[in-house]
Amino acid sequence: MDDDNSTSARIAPDVFSDGDRLPGGSTALVTAAEELALIKSILSALGVPPAEAAIQAELLLEADLRGHPSHGLQRLPVIVERIRSGVAVPGAAIAARWPTAAFVSIDGARGLGPVVAFRAIELICERAKETGVAIAAISNNNHLGMLAPYVERIADRGQIGLAMTTSEALVHPFGGRRAMIGTNPIAVALPATPEPFVFDMATGEVSMGRILAHLNRGESIPLGWALDEDGHPTSDPAAASRGSISPFGGAKGSGLGLAIELLVAVLTQSATGRHVLGTLDTTEPCTKGDLLVCLDPATLGIGDVAQRVTPYLREIREQSARPGEIVTTPGDRSHASRTRRLEHGIPVATSVWTVVQMLRQEVAARW
Repeated sequence: MDDDNSTSARIAPDVFSDGDRLPGGSTALVTAAEELALIKSILSALGVPPAEAAIQAELLLEADLRGHPSHGLQRLPVIVERIRSGVAVPGAAIAARWPTAAFVSIDGARGLGPVVAFRAIELICERAKETGVAIAAISNNNHLGMLAPYVERIADRGQIGLAMTTSEALVHPFGGRRAMIGTNPIAVALPATPEPFVFDMATGEVSMGRILAHLNRGESIPLGWALDEDGHPTSDPAAASRGSISPFGGAKGSGLGLAIELLVAVLTQSATGRHVLGTLDTTEPCTKGDLLVCLDPATLGIGDVAQRVTPYLREIREQSARPGEIVTTPGDRSHASRTRRLEHGIPVATSVWTVVQMLRQEVAARW
């Protein structure tokens, strides 16, 4: 990408929804093409094969398009440093072993997270056509980013997708004050029209990336999101980053997060709790696990899923709401954000954009 394009971020005009606005004029506006080209140019300069660079870049871009900057361009410097330190390996020799017809154990060989996960999806979606259900248990793999694009990829095939993954111990258990459980997101997708139903949530009140996004923008965080190092509620994102995230929904979120941690750890033979490393730091091999599940409706004999799901979602969206309000289902806001940002541009914290531009210059000069 030439220099003119790489530095063409503009101060964002007044085209954003309230959720897009950042305080203090701290937002740059970039196009999807600019962001994608910038990420690919940096990864390519580090020796990432073109196909893998495209996959990783598209996952980061999707997060920014859908309104989740914590999993977007903000994460690129960590990915770059992990490649430099050898704990993320472009072109890794991914190994798959099938102990049973419906269960594949995948050694990601420290590959880039989305690259390994997309390979796993190809395997289980094909196998599910024979077995009805297929499961991929992934270890030794890097951070996936937001889970929605993975299960959505399965739903786009007319199949049903489920994904779970673990993270460093960032969440305090209900009643506790010390981080002991991962944010441990879960995502589900089913075919529907015009777009799949996609539900993607972390079991912490927020992701650590979202707290860091507030830190990057110089914003405070709402009380209730996190505790500081001493176990006290805090609105300071820096203090929260050194403390622990609260579980969403109190005891229920805490229990769900722990259930996901145990399930993923057992099936992937990966670490738990404070032994999980590698999704935030730049030097440790990643010890978390990823679990992907594909169900094939045709093989299971359950008919056209979209024909059943779509009318129900329409009924929910069309129920009476107060004037000026609309009823949404999971994924609706992300899709609306994606459409809006493809047309008008993506708001990126200027601090993040500046860091990535400097990173691009450094990588081009040294590698």
